Amino acid sequence: MKTDKIFLLVKITIRTKYPNIHDAIKELQEETDYHFGSTKNVEVLKTEIIKLKTKN
Repeated sequence: MKTDKIFLLVKITIRTKYPNIHDAIKELQEETDYHFGSTKNVEVLKTEIIKLKTKN
C-alpha cells in the first residue's frame, strides 16, 4: 500500500469576543477537536493542525 501526505484547507467562519483575531486563531489551533476517518480505500494514519504563524 502506498503512503502519501496531503494537505486539506479548511474554511472556518467565526464570531469572537477576543479584541485581537490572533488570540482567536491561537485558541482554535490549540483546542479544536477534529476527526478525519479512514474509508474503504484510504487509511488515515495521522492528522494535525499546522500552526499558523501570527504576530501578536
